[in-house]
Amino acid sequence: MFKLFKYLNWKEWIVLVLTLAFVAGQVWCNISLPQCTLKISEYLQSTPIADYWTDIVMACVEMLCYALGVVLCTIIAHYLSSYVVTNLLARVRSNIFKKVNDFSEAEINKFSIPSLITRSTNDITQLQQVLTTTITLGLQAPLTAILAIVNIAQISVGSSAGQLSLVNVVSVIAICLVVSVIIFTVVPKFKKIQTATDGLNLVTRENLTGLKVVRAYSAEKTQEEKFDNVNKKYSKLSLFVDRVLAIIEPSLSFIMQGTSLAIVWIIGLLAGENPYLLTVMSAFSQYSIFIIMSFTSLSVLFMFVPRGIVSGRRINEILDTPISLKDGNGTEPTEKGTISFKNVYFRYPDSDADVLENISFDVKQGQTIAFIGSTGSGKSTLINLIPRFYDCSDGEILINGVNVKDYTQHELHEMIGYVPQKGILFSGTVAENIRYGKEDATDEEVKKAIEISQSDFVYNFPEGLDYHISQGGKNVSGGQKQRLSIARAIIKDPDILIFDDSFSALDYKTDKVVREKLNEAYKNTTKVIVAQRIGTIMNADIIVVLNEGKIVGMGKHEELLNSCDVYREIALSQLSKEELEND
Repeated sequence: MFKLFKYLNWKEWIVLVLTLAFVAGQVWCNISLPQCTLKISEYLQSTPIADYWTDIVMACVEMLCYALGVVLCTIIAHYLSSYVVTNLLARVRSNIFKKVNDFSEAEINKFSIPSLITRSTNDITQLQQVLTTTITLGLQAPLTAILAIVNIAQISVGSSAGQLSLVNVVSVIAICLVVSVIIFTVVPKFKKIQTATDGLNLVTRENLTGLKVVRAYSAEKTQEEKFDNVNKKYSKLSLFVDRVLAIIEPSLSFIMQGTSLAIVWIIGLLAGENPYLLTVMSAFSQYSIFIIMSFTSLSVLFMFVPRGIVSGRRINEILDTPISLKDGNGTEPTEKGTISFKNVYFRYPDSDADVLENISFDVKQGQTIAFIGSTGSGKSTLINLIPRFYDCSDGEILINGVNVKDYTQHELHEMIGYVPQKGILFSGTVAENIRYGKEDATDEEVKKAIEISQSDFVYNFPEGLDYHISQGGKNVSGGQKQRLSIARAIIKDPDILIFDDSFSALDYKTDKVVREKLNEAYKNTTKVIVAQRIGTIMNADIIVVLNEGKIVGMGKHEELLNSCDVYREIALSQLSKEELEND
Protein backbone atom coordinates (compact mmCIF):
# COMPACT_ATOMS: atom_id res chain seq x y z
CA MET A 1 0.00 0.00 0.00
CA PHE A 2 2.64 2.52 1.06
CA LYS A 3 4.70 1.48 -1.96
CA LEU A 4 2.38 3.73 -3.98
CA PHE A 5 3.78 6.80 -2.19
CA LYS A 6 6.60 6.79 -4.75
CA TYR A 7 4.11 8.41 -7.13
CA LEU A 8 3.94 11.56 -4.96
CA ASN A 9 5.70 14.63 -6.35
CA TRP A 10 7.84 16.94 -4.20
CA LYS A 11 5.02 19.43 -3.62
CA GLU A 12 2.75 16.69 -2.31
CA TRP A 13 5.53 15.44 -0.01
CA ILE A 14 5.67 18.97 1.47
CA VAL A 15 1.89 18.98 1.92
CA LEU A 16 2.12 15.54 3.56
CA VAL A 17 4.70 16.84 6.07
CA LEU A 18 2.46 19.85 6.77
CA THR A 19 -0.45 17.46 7.33
CA LEU A 20 1.53 15.57 9.95
CA ALA A 21 2.53 18.88 11.57
CA PHE A 22 -1.12 19.94 11.88
CA VAL A 23 -2.00 16.50 13.28
CA ALA A 24 0.72 16.97 15.91
CA GLY A 25 -0.69 20.45 16.65
CA GLN A 26 -4.16 18.97 17.07
CA VAL A 27 -2.83 16.37 19.54
CA TRP A 28 -0.92 18.99 21.53
CA CYS A 29 -4.00 21.23 21.81
CA ASN A 30 -6.16 18.26 22.75
CA ILE A 31 -3.77 17.07 25.46
CA SER A 32 -3.53 20.60 26.89
CA LEU A 33 -7.28 20.84 27.54
CA PRO A 34 -7.31 18.64 30.69
CA GLN A 35 -4.44 20.74 32.07
CA CYS A 36 -6.71 23.80 31.84
CA THR A 37 -9.48 21.85 33.57
CA LEU A 38 -7.03 20.91 36.33
CA LYS A 39 -5.99 24.56 36.79
CA ILE A 40 -9.60 25.73 37.02
CA SER A 41 -10.40 23.00 39.57
CA GLU A 42 -7.43 24.04 41.69
CA TYR A 43 -8.41 27.73 41.54
CA LEU A 44 -12.03 26.94 42.46
CA GLN A 45 -10.90 25.06 45.58
CA SER A 46 -8.57 27.87 46.64
CA THR A 47 -9.63 30.39 49.28
CA PRO A 48 -10.55 33.13 49.09
CA ILE A 49 -11.84 32.32 45.59
CA ALA A 50 -12.28 36.02 44.76
CA ASP A 51 -8.49 36.38 44.56
CA TYR A 52 -8.38 33.85 41.72
CA TRP A 53 -11.13 35.12 39.40
CA THR A 54 -8.60 36.60 36.96
CA ASP A 55 -6.66 33.30 36.85
CA ILE A 56 -9.89 31.34 36.33
CA VAL A 57 -10.92 33.60 33.44
CA MET A 58 -7.46 33.34 31.86
CA ALA A 59 -7.55 29.54 32.20
CA CYS A 60 -10.98 29.52 30.54
CA VAL A 61 -9.69 31.71 27.68
CA GLU A 62 -6.66 29.42 27.34
CA MET A 63 -8.97 26.41 27.26
CA LEU A 64 -11.09 28.07 24.58
CA CYS A 65 -7.99 28.79 22.49
CA TYR A 66 -6.88 25.16 22.74
CA ALA A 67 -10.37 23.98 21.73
CA LEU A 68 -10.30 26.35 18.74
CA GLY A 69 -6.81 25.05 17.88
CA VAL A 70 -8.14 21.47 17.90
CA VAL A 71 -10.93 22.41 15.49
CA LEU A 72 -8.69 24.34 13.09
CA CYS A 73 -5.87 21.77 13.09
CA THR A 74 -8.35 18.92 12.55
CA ILE A 75 -10.04 20.65 9.60
CA ILE A 76 -6.75 21.63 7.96
CA ALA A 77 -5.15 18.21 8.54
CA HIS A 78 -8.11 16.39 6.98
CA TYR A 79 -8.23 18.83 4.07
CA LEU A 80 -4.51 18.41 3.33
CA SER A 81 -4.59 14.62 3.71
CA SER A 82 -7.55 14.41 1.34
CA TYR A 83 -5.66 16.61 -1.14
CA VAL A 84 -2.57 14.37 -1.02
CA VAL A 85 -4.45 11.06 -1.22
CA THR A 86 -6.82 12.23 -3.95
CA ASN A 87 -3.97 13.47 -6.15
CA LEU A 88 -1.91 10.38 -5.46
CA LEU A 89 -4.67 7.94 -6.38
CA ALA A 90 -5.74 10.00 -9.39
CA ARG A 91 -2.17 9.58 -10.65
CA VAL A 92 -2.18 5.87 -9.77
CA ARG A 93 -5.50 5.41 -11.57
CA SER A 94 -4.04 7.17 -14.61
CA ASN A 95 -0.91 4.97 -14.47
CA ILE A 96 -3.07 1.85 -14.28
CA PHE A 97 -5.04 2.98 -17.34
CA LYS A 98 -1.82 3.67 -19.27
CA LYS A 99 -0.27 0.39 -18.14
CA VAL A 100 -3.32 -1.63 -19.19
CA ASN A 101 -3.20 0.12 -22.58
CA ASP A 102 0.34 -1.25 -22.96
CA PHE A 103 -0.71 -4.78 -21.98
CA SER A 104 -0.66 -7.44 -24.64
CA GLU A 105 -3.52 -9.91 -24.86
CA ALA A 106 -1.47 -12.23 -22.66
CA GLU A 107 -1.40 -9.80 -19.73
CA ILE A 108 -5.07 -8.91 -20.12
CA ASN A 109 -6.02 -12.59 -20.11
CA LYS A 110 -3.84 -13.13 -17.05
CA PHE A 111 -5.89 -10.69 -14.96
CA SER A 112 -9.23 -10.89 -16.86
CA ILE A 113 -11.21 -7.80 -17.84
CA PRO A 114 -13.63 -7.89 -14.85
CA SER A 115 -10.70 -8.06 -12.42
CA LEU A 116 -8.94 -5.16 -14.15
CA ILE A 117 -12.12 -3.08 -13.85
CA THR A 118 -12.47 -3.92 -10.13
CA ARG A 119 -8.84 -3.11 -9.43
CA SER A 120 -9.14 0.22 -11.26
CA THR A 121 -12.28 1.25 -9.38
CA ASN A 122 -13.26 -0.60 -6.21
CA ASP A 123 -9.72 -1.29 -5.01
CA ILE A 124 -8.66 2.32 -5.46
CA THR A 125 -11.78 3.50 -3.59
CA GLN A 126 -10.94 1.16 -0.71
CA LEU A 127 -7.35 2.38 -0.72
CA GLN A 128 -8.43 6.02 -0.69
CA GLN A 129 -10.55 5.49 2.42
CA VAL A 130 -7.76 3.63 4.22
CA LEU A 131 -4.96 6.06 3.29
CA THR A 132 -6.95 9.17 4.23
CA THR A 133 -7.61 7.68 7.67
CA THR A 134 -4.11 6.28 8.12
CA ILE A 135 -2.26 9.54 7.40
CA THR A 136 -4.09 11.42 10.15
CA LEU A 137 -4.93 8.66 12.62
CA GLY A 138 -1.59 6.89 12.23
CA LEU A 139 0.20 9.78 13.98
CA GLN A 140 -2.65 11.14 16.08
CA ALA A 141 -3.49 7.94 17.98
CA PRO A 142 0.00 6.88 19.18
CA LEU A 143 1.07 10.47 19.93
CA THR A 144 -2.10 11.09 21.96
CA ALA A 145 -1.64 7.84 23.87
CA ILE A 146 2.01 8.63 24.73
CA LEU A 147 1.30 12.19 25.91
CA ALA A 148 -1.77 11.10 27.87
CA ILE A 149 0.21 8.36 29.64
CA VAL A 150 2.97 10.86 30.51
CA ASN A 151 0.43 13.32 31.96
CA ILE A 152 -1.40 10.59 33.89
CA ALA A 153 1.91 9.47 35.38
CA GLN A 154 2.61 13.02 36.54
CA ILE A 155 -0.87 13.40 38.06
CA SER A 156 -0.65 10.00 39.76
CA VAL A 157 2.71 10.85 41.33
CA GLY A 158 1.50 14.27 42.42
CA SER A 159 -1.65 12.84 43.97
CA SER A 160 -0.08 9.74 45.54
CA ALA A 161 -2.64 7.66 43.71
CA GLY A 162 -0.54 5.60 41.35
CA GLN A 163 -2.98 2.72 41.65
CA LEU A 164 -5.36 4.69 39.39
CA SER A 165 -3.04 3.93 36.49
CA LEU A 166 -3.85 0.26 36.88
CA VAL A 167 -7.38 1.03 35.68
CA ASN A 168 -5.98 2.26 32.36
CA VAL A 169 -3.65 -0.73 32.05
CA VAL A 170 -6.57 -3.13 32.51
CA SER A 171 -8.69 -1.12 30.04
CA VAL A 172 -5.96 -1.13 27.36
CA ILE A 173 -5.42 -4.87 27.79
CA ALA A 174 -9.19 -5.46 27.44
CA ILE A 175 -9.31 -3.33 24.27
CA CYS A 176 -6.34 -5.14 22.74
CA LEU A 177 -7.91 -8.53 23.47
CA VAL A 178 -11.26 -7.59 21.94
CA VAL A 179 -9.75 -6.04 18.82
CA SER A 180 -7.15 -8.82 18.38
CA VAL A 181 -9.90 -11.43 18.25
CA ILE A 182 -11.79 -9.30 15.72
CA ILE A 183 -8.67 -8.65 13.60
CA PHE A 184 -7.74 -12.33 13.32
CA THR A 185 -11.36 -13.12 12.46
CA VAL A 186 -12.02 -10.37 9.91
CA VAL A 187 -8.75 -9.59 8.09
CA PRO A 188 -8.53 -12.92 6.18
CA LYS A 189 -11.96 -12.19 4.75
CA PHE A 190 -10.92 -8.92 3.08
CA LYS A 191 -9.07 -10.58 0.20
CA LYS A 192 -11.98 -12.97 -0.30
CA ILE A 193 -14.37 -10.00 -0.47
CA GLN A 194 -12.31 -8.35 -3.23
CA THR A 195 -12.15 -11.63 -5.15
CA ALA A 196 -15.91 -12.02 -4.73
CA THR A 197 -16.29 -8.48 -6.12
CA ASP A 198 -14.38 -9.64 -9.22
CA GLY A 199 -16.89 -12.48 -9.53
CA LEU A 200 -19.86 -10.10 -9.28
CA ASN A 201 -18.33 -7.88 -11.93
CA LEU A 202 -17.70 -10.86 -14.20
CA VAL A 203 -21.23 -12.26 -14.06
CA THR A 204 -22.86 -8.82 -14.37
CA ARG A 205 -20.72 -7.85 -17.36
CA GLU A 206 -21.25 -11.24 -19.00
CA ASN A 207 -25.03 -10.98 -18.55
CA LEU A 208 -25.26 -7.43 -19.91
CA THR A 209 -23.06 -8.26 -22.91
CA GLY A 210 -25.04 -11.37 -23.80
CA LEU A 211 -28.50 -10.08 -22.85
CA LYS A 212 -30.00 -10.80 -26.28
CA VAL A 213 -28.77 -14.40 -26.19
CA VAL A 214 -30.07 -14.84 -22.65
CA ARG A 215 -33.53 -13.66 -23.69
CA ALA A 216 -33.50 -15.62 -26.94
CA TYR A 217 -32.93 -18.86 -25.02
CA SER A 218 -35.18 -17.89 -22.09
CA ALA A 219 -32.17 -18.38 -19.84
CA GLU A 220 -33.03 -15.61 -17.40
CA LYS A 221 -33.42 -18.13 -14.56
CA THR A 222 -30.03 -19.67 -15.30
CA GLN A 223 -28.36 -16.25 -15.24
CA GLU A 224 -30.23 -15.29 -12.08
CA GLU A 225 -29.07 -18.48 -10.38
CA LYS A 226 -25.51 -17.84 -11.52
CA PHE A 227 -25.68 -14.27 -10.17
CA ASP A 228 -27.32 -15.46 -6.94
CA ASN A 229 -24.42 -17.85 -6.33
CA VAL A 230 -21.75 -15.16 -6.52
CA ASN A 231 -24.01 -12.60 -4.85
CA LYS A 232 -24.70 -14.89 -1.89
CA LYS A 233 -21.00 -15.62 -1.55
CA TYR A 234 -20.24 -11.87 -1.49
CA SER A 235 -23.18 -11.17 0.84
CA LYS A 236 -22.17 -13.89 3.30
CA LEU A 237 -18.62 -12.56 3.50
CA SER A 238 -19.78 -8.96 3.89
CA LEU A 239 -22.44 -9.90 6.44
CA PHE A 240 -19.93 -11.89 8.49
CA VAL A 241 -17.46 -8.99 8.48
CA ASP A 242 -20.16 -6.43 9.34
CA ARG A 243 -21.49 -8.56 12.21
CA VAL A 244 -18.05 -9.01 13.69
CA LEU A 245 -17.23 -5.31 13.31
CA ALA A 246 -20.55 -4.46 14.97
CA ILE A 247 -19.12 -5.90 18.21
CA ILE A 248 -16.46 -3.17 18.35
CA GLU A 249 -18.59 -0.16 19.25
CA PRO A 250 -20.60 -1.69 22.16
CA SER A 251 -17.50 -3.48 23.49
CA LEU A 252 -15.36 -0.35 23.47
CA SER A 253 -18.21 1.73 24.88
CA PHE A 254 -18.58 -0.78 27.72
CA ILE A 255 -14.83 -0.65 28.44
CA MET A 256 -14.80 3.16 28.32
CA GLN A 257 -17.77 3.60 30.63
CA GLY A 258 -16.43 0.90 32.92
CA THR A 259 -13.10 2.73 33.10
CA SER A 260 -14.80 6.03 34.02
CA LEU A 261 -16.87 4.26 36.67
CA ALA A 262 -13.80 2.52 38.08
CA ILE A 263 -11.89 5.84 38.29
CA VAL A 264 -14.77 7.58 40.10
CA TRP A 265 -15.20 4.61 42.45
CA ILE A 266 -11.50 4.41 43.35
CA ILE A 267 -11.24 8.18 43.81
CA GLY A 268 -14.37 8.04 46.01
CA LEU A 269 -12.71 5.41 48.21
CA LEU A 270 -9.41 7.31 48.46
CA ALA A 271 -10.79 10.86 48.65
CA GLY A 272 -11.18 10.71 52.42
CA GLU A 273 -7.43 10.21 52.84
CA ASN A 274 -6.44 12.48 49.93
CA PRO A 275 -9.00 15.25 49.08
CA TYR A 276 -6.73 16.43 46.22
CA LEU A 277 -7.98 13.43 44.20
CA LEU A 278 -11.33 15.17 43.75
CA THR A 279 -9.47 18.02 42.02
CA VAL A 280 -7.63 15.75 39.58
CA MET A 281 -10.58 13.43 38.92
CA SER A 282 -11.82 15.35 35.86
CA ALA A 283 -8.38 15.65 34.26
CA PHE A 284 -7.53 12.04 35.05
CA SER A 285 -10.81 10.85 33.49
CA GLN A 286 -10.16 12.86 30.34
CA TYR A 287 -6.64 11.50 29.95
CA SER A 288 -7.94 7.99 30.54
CA ILE A 289 -10.51 8.47 27.80
CA PHE A 290 -7.75 9.80 25.52
CA ILE A 291 -5.71 6.65 26.13
CA ILE A 292 -8.67 4.34 25.56
CA MET A 293 -9.74 6.19 22.42
CA SER A 294 -6.17 6.17 21.09
CA PHE A 295 -5.78 2.45 21.55
CA THR A 296 -9.23 1.96 20.10
CA SER A 297 -8.28 4.02 17.04
CA LEU A 298 -5.01 2.14 16.65
CA SER A 299 -6.83 -1.17 16.93
CA VAL A 300 -9.38 -0.16 14.32
CA LEU A 301 -6.52 1.11 12.15
CA PHE A 302 -4.69 -2.20 12.45
CA MET A 303 -7.90 -3.88 11.37
CA PHE A 304 -8.58 -1.75 8.29
CA VAL A 305 -5.00 -1.25 7.10
CA PRO A 306 -4.83 -4.90 5.97
CA ARG A 307 -7.81 -4.19 3.73
CA GLY A 308 -5.89 -1.32 2.20
CA ILE A 309 -2.83 -3.57 1.90
CA VAL A 310 -4.90 -6.15 -0.02
CA SER A 311 -6.17 -3.45 -2.40
CA GLY A 312 -2.70 -1.92 -2.68
CA ARG A 313 -1.19 -5.30 -3.50
CA ARG A 314 -3.81 -5.89 -6.21
CA ILE A 315 -3.07 -2.47 -7.70
CA ASN A 316 0.70 -3.02 -7.55
CA GLU A 317 0.28 -6.36 -9.30
CA ILE A 318 -0.91 -4.41 -12.34
CA LEU A 319 1.72 -1.66 -12.08
CA ASP A 320 4.56 -4.15 -11.48
CA THR A 321 3.58 -6.59 -14.21
CA PRO A 322 6.33 -6.56 -16.85
CA ILE A 323 5.19 -5.75 -20.36
CA SER A 324 5.83 -8.75 -22.59
CA LEU A 325 5.74 -6.65 -25.78
CA LYS A 326 8.61 -4.21 -25.48
CA ASP A 327 9.29 -1.49 -28.01
CA GLY A 328 12.27 -1.83 -30.30
CA ASN A 329 14.81 0.95 -30.65
CA GLY A 330 12.91 2.38 -33.58
CA THR A 331 14.01 2.23 -37.19
CA GLU A 332 13.14 3.38 -40.68
CA PRO A 333 11.50 0.81 -43.00
CA THR A 334 13.58 -0.29 -45.96
CA GLU A 335 10.56 -1.20 -48.10
CA LYS A 336 6.89 -0.27 -48.32
CA GLY A 337 3.83 -2.46 -48.01
CA THR A 338 5.69 -5.77 -47.74
CA ILE A 339 5.02 -8.63 -45.30
CA SER A 340 7.25 -11.64 -44.72
CA PHE A 341 6.67 -14.57 -42.38
CA LYS A 342 9.74 -16.76 -41.99
CA ASN A 343 9.22 -20.11 -40.27
CA VAL A 344 6.87 -18.58 -37.70
CA TYR A 345 5.63 -20.61 -34.73
CA PHE A 346 3.23 -19.37 -32.06
CA ARG A 347 1.76 -20.72 -28.87
CA TYR A 348 -0.32 -18.94 -26.25
CA PRO A 349 1.20 -18.32 -22.81
CA ASP A 350 0.88 -21.35 -20.50
CA SER A 351 -0.03 -23.53 -23.47
CA ASP A 352 1.83 -26.72 -24.32
CA ALA A 353 0.88 -26.87 -27.99
CA ASP A 354 1.69 -24.58 -30.91
CA VAL A 355 -1.30 -22.80 -32.46
CA LEU A 356 0.70 -21.94 -35.58
CA GLU A 357 3.49 -24.08 -37.02
CA ASN A 358 6.14 -23.21 -39.60
CA ILE A 359 4.23 -20.37 -41.31
CA SER A 360 6.15 -18.83 -44.20
CA PHE A 361 5.01 -16.50 -47.01
CA ASP A 362 5.95 -13.21 -48.69
CA VAL A 363 3.63 -10.41 -49.78
CA LYS A 364 4.70 -7.55 -52.04
CA GLN A 365 3.39 -4.00 -52.06
CA GLY A 366 -0.12 -3.68 -53.46
CA GLN A 367 -0.86 -7.40 -53.33
CA THR A 368 -3.86 -8.91 -51.58
CA ILE A 369 -3.28 -11.95 -49.38
CA ALA A 370 -6.23 -13.87 -47.98
CA PHE A 371 -6.47 -16.52 -45.29
CA ILE A 372 -9.16 -19.15 -45.15
CA GLY A 373 -9.70 -22.30 -43.16
CA SER A 374 -12.03 -24.01 -40.75
CA THR A 375 -12.91 -22.47 -37.39
CA GLY A 376 -9.94 -22.67 -35.04
CA SER A 377 -7.39 -23.10 -37.80
CA GLY A 378 -5.42 -20.04 -36.60
CA LYS A 379 -6.44 -17.37 -39.13
CA SER A 380 -7.15 -14.54 -36.67
CA THR A 381 -4.19 -15.55 -34.52
CA LEU A 382 -1.90 -15.30 -37.52
CA ILE A 383 -2.94 -11.81 -38.57
CA ASN A 384 -2.78 -10.62 -34.94
CA LEU A 385 0.96 -11.23 -35.16
CA ILE A 386 1.29 -8.58 -37.89
CA PRO A 387 0.40 -5.55 -35.70
CA ARG A 388 2.22 -7.38 -32.91
CA PHE A 389 -0.69 -7.97 -30.56
CA TYR A 390 1.34 -11.07 -29.69
CA ASP A 391 4.97 -11.97 -30.37
CA CYS A 392 5.69 -15.15 -32.28
CA SER A 393 7.27 -17.95 -30.24
CA ASP A 394 9.82 -18.70 -32.93
CA GLY A 395 10.68 -17.43 -36.38
CA GLU A 396 10.65 -13.92 -37.77
CA ILE A 397 8.04 -11.46 -39.05
CA LEU A 398 9.14 -8.60 -41.30
CA ILE A 399 6.97 -5.58 -42.09
CA ASN A 400 8.33 -3.24 -44.76
CA GLY A 401 11.61 -5.14 -44.66
CA VAL A 402 12.19 -4.77 -40.91
CA ASN A 403 11.54 -7.18 -38.03
CA VAL A 404 8.43 -6.06 -36.15
CA LYS A 405 10.40 -6.25 -32.87
CA ASP A 406 12.76 -3.52 -34.08
CA TYR A 407 9.98 -0.96 -34.47
CA THR A 408 8.41 0.96 -31.66
CA GLN A 409 4.78 -0.11 -31.42
CA HIS A 410 3.72 3.40 -32.45
CA GLU A 411 5.86 3.20 -35.62
CA LEU A 412 4.47 -0.23 -36.46
CA HIS A 413 0.84 0.69 -35.90
CA GLU A 414 1.17 3.86 -37.95
CA MET A 415 1.89 1.66 -40.99
CA ILE A 416 -1.18 -0.51 -40.45
CA GLY A 417 -4.94 -0.01 -40.73
CA TYR A 418 -6.75 -2.65 -38.71
CA VAL A 419 -10.42 -3.67 -38.93
CA PRO A 420 -11.31 -6.20 -36.21
CA GLN A 421 -13.57 -9.18 -36.57
CA LYS A 422 -16.22 -7.51 -34.43
CA GLY A 423 -16.94 -3.93 -35.44
CA ILE A 424 -16.12 -1.72 -32.46
CA LEU A 425 -17.26 1.89 -32.21
CA PHE A 426 -16.75 4.38 -29.40
CA SER A 427 -19.22 6.79 -27.86
CA GLY A 428 -19.11 10.04 -29.83
CA THR A 429 -20.21 11.34 -33.22
CA VAL A 430 -19.90 9.48 -36.52
CA ALA A 431 -17.19 11.92 -37.64
CA GLU A 432 -15.22 11.39 -34.41
CA ASN A 433 -15.34 7.62 -34.86
CA ILE A 434 -14.05 7.87 -38.44
CA ARG A 435 -11.37 10.40 -37.48
CA TYR A 436 -10.24 8.00 -34.75
CA GLY A 437 -7.93 6.64 -37.44
CA LYS A 438 -6.61 10.11 -38.30
CA GLU A 439 -7.42 12.98 -35.97
CA ASP A 440 -6.51 15.74 -38.42
CA ALA A 441 -8.41 14.24 -41.36
CA THR A 442 -10.12 16.83 -43.55
CA ASP A 443 -13.82 16.77 -44.40
CA GLU A 444 -12.92 15.60 -47.91
CA GLU A 445 -10.95 12.65 -46.52
CA VAL A 446 -13.88 11.72 -44.29
CA LYS A 447 -16.27 11.83 -47.26
CA LYS A 448 -13.89 9.69 -49.33
CA ALA A 449 -13.64 7.08 -46.55
CA ILE A 450 -17.43 7.03 -46.26
CA GLU A 451 -17.84 6.55 -50.00
CA ILE A 452 -15.30 3.72 -50.29
CA SER A 453 -16.64 1.87 -47.24
CA GLN A 454 -20.23 2.28 -48.50
CA SER A 455 -21.18 4.14 -45.31
CA ASP A 456 -23.49 6.59 -47.09
CA PHE A 457 -26.24 5.61 -44.64
CA VAL A 458 -24.76 8.17 -42.21
CA TYR A 459 -26.24 10.97 -44.30
CA ASN A 460 -29.70 9.63 -43.50
CA PHE A 461 -29.20 10.24 -39.80
CA PRO A 462 -30.94 13.40 -38.51
CA GLU A 463 -27.61 14.97 -37.52
CA GLY A 464 -25.59 13.40 -40.33
CA LEU A 465 -21.91 13.13 -39.40
CA ASP A 466 -22.73 14.69 -36.02
CA TYR A 467 -25.05 11.80 -35.16
CA HIS A 468 -24.07 10.44 -31.72
CA ILE A 469 -22.94 6.83 -31.58
CA SER A 470 -23.79 5.24 -28.23
CA GLN A 471 -21.30 3.18 -26.24
CA GLY A 472 -20.27 0.11 -28.25
CA GLY A 473 -22.29 1.32 -31.25
CA LYS A 474 -25.54 -0.04 -29.85
CA ASN A 475 -27.65 2.32 -31.98
CA VAL A 476 -26.31 1.08 -35.35
CA SER A 477 -26.51 -2.33 -36.98
CA GLY A 478 -23.70 -4.88 -37.26
CA GLY A 479 -23.16 -4.13 -40.95
CA GLN A 480 -23.10 -0.38 -40.28
CA LYS A 481 -20.52 -0.89 -37.54
CA GLN A 482 -18.33 -2.91 -39.88
CA ARG A 483 -18.50 -0.29 -42.63
CA LEU A 484 -17.68 2.53 -40.21
CA SER A 485 -14.80 0.42 -38.87
CA ILE A 486 -13.52 0.04 -42.44
CA ALA A 487 -13.83 3.81 -42.98
CA ARG A 488 -11.83 4.41 -39.79
CA ALA A 489 -9.01 2.15 -41.03
CA ILE A 490 -8.73 3.40 -44.60
CA ILE A 491 -8.74 7.09 -43.65
CA LYS A 492 -5.21 6.50 -42.31
CA ASP A 493 -4.02 5.66 -45.83
CA PRO A 494 -1.70 3.02 -44.32
CA ASP A 495 0.86 0.82 -46.03
CA ILE A 496 -1.03 -2.32 -44.97
CA LEU A 497 -4.77 -2.87 -44.43
CA ILE A 498 -5.85 -5.82 -42.29
CA PHE A 499 -9.42 -7.12 -42.47
CA ASP A 500 -10.14 -9.78 -39.86
CA ASP A 501 -13.32 -11.30 -41.28
CA SER A 502 -14.53 -7.71 -41.59
CA PHE A 503 -16.97 -8.30 -44.43
CA SER A 504 -19.02 -11.02 -42.75
CA ALA A 505 -21.90 -8.70 -41.76
CA LEU A 506 -22.15 -7.22 -45.25
CA ASP A 507 -24.43 -8.54 -47.95
CA TYR A 508 -22.71 -10.00 -51.03
CA LYS A 509 -23.35 -6.93 -53.15
CA THR A 510 -21.98 -4.46 -50.58
CA ASP A 511 -19.05 -6.78 -49.89
CA LYS A 512 -18.15 -6.79 -53.60
CA VAL A 513 -18.56 -3.04 -54.06
CA VAL A 514 -16.42 -2.23 -51.00
CA ARG A 515 -13.61 -4.52 -52.19
CA GLU A 516 -13.73 -3.10 -55.71
CA LYS A 517 -13.53 0.48 -54.46
CA LEU A 518 -10.69 -0.49 -52.08
CA ASN A 519 -8.71 -2.03 -54.91
CA GLU A 520 -9.35 0.99 -57.10
CA ALA A 521 -8.50 3.68 -54.51
CA TYR A 522 -5.67 1.83 -52.75
CA LYS A 523 -3.80 0.04 -55.53
CA ASN A 524 -0.45 0.39 -53.78
CA THR A 525 -1.76 -0.65 -50.37
CA THR A 526 -1.17 -4.23 -49.29
CA LYS A 527 -4.36 -5.92 -48.11
CA VAL A 528 -4.60 -8.79 -45.66
CA ILE A 529 -8.01 -10.47 -45.53
CA VAL A 530 -9.40 -13.19 -43.30
CA ALA A 531 -12.75 -14.45 -44.56
CA GLN A 532 -15.07 -17.44 -44.53
CA ARG A 533 -16.65 -16.61 -47.89
CA ILE A 534 -14.94 -17.89 -50.99
CA GLY A 535 -16.46 -15.00 -52.93
CA THR A 536 -14.62 -12.49 -50.74
CA ILE A 537 -11.15 -13.93 -51.33
CA MET A 538 -11.23 -15.70 -54.70
CA ASN A 539 -9.67 -12.72 -56.52
CA ALA A 540 -6.80 -12.34 -54.04
CA ASP A 541 -3.23 -12.50 -55.36
CA ILE A 542 -2.29 -15.07 -52.71
CA ILE A 543 -4.69 -17.35 -50.85
CA VAL A 544 -3.32 -19.20 -47.81
CA VAL A 545 -5.30 -22.21 -46.63
CA LEU A 546 -4.84 -23.07 -42.95
CA ASN A 547 -5.73 -26.27 -41.16
CA GLU A 548 -4.91 -26.88 -37.48
CA GLY A 549 -2.34 -24.07 -37.53
CA LYS A 550 -0.47 -25.30 -40.59
CA ILE A 551 -0.40 -24.10 -44.19
CA VAL A 552 -1.98 -26.83 -46.32
CA GLY A 553 -2.27 -24.79 -49.49
CA MET A 554 -1.07 -21.53 -51.02
CA GLY A 555 -1.69 -19.96 -54.39
CA LYS A 556 -4.45 -18.44 -56.51
CA HIS A 557 -8.07 -19.53 -56.53
CA GLU A 558 -7.84 -21.71 -59.66
CA GLU A 559 -4.63 -23.37 -58.48
CA LEU A 560 -6.04 -24.25 -55.08
CA LEU A 561 -9.23 -25.71 -56.55
CA ASN A 562 -7.05 -28.27 -58.28
CA SER A 563 -4.30 -28.79 -55.70
CA CYS A 564 -5.82 -28.31 -52.22
CA ASP A 565 -8.55 -30.64 -50.93
CA VAL A 566 -9.37 -28.43 -47.93
CA TYR A 567 -9.89 -25.37 -50.13
CA ARG A 568 -11.95 -27.32 -52.64
CA GLU A 569 -14.22 -28.66 -49.88
CA ILE A 570 -14.80 -25.15 -48.51
CA ALA A 571 -15.46 -23.79 -52.00
CA LEU A 572 -17.92 -26.54 -52.93
CA SER A 573 -19.77 -26.11 -49.61
CA GLN A 574 -20.53 -22.50 -50.59
CA LEU A 575 -20.72 -22.44 -54.41
CA SER A 576 -21.72 -24.91 -57.07
CA LYS A 577 -19.23 -26.26 -59.62
CA GLU A 578 -20.82 -24.11 -62.29
CA GLU A 579 -20.44 -20.94 -60.19
CA LEU A 580 -16.80 -21.77 -59.42
CA GLU A 581 -16.03 -22.43 -63.07
CA ASN A 582 -17.78 -19.25 -64.21
CA ASP A 583 -15.95 -17.16 -61.62
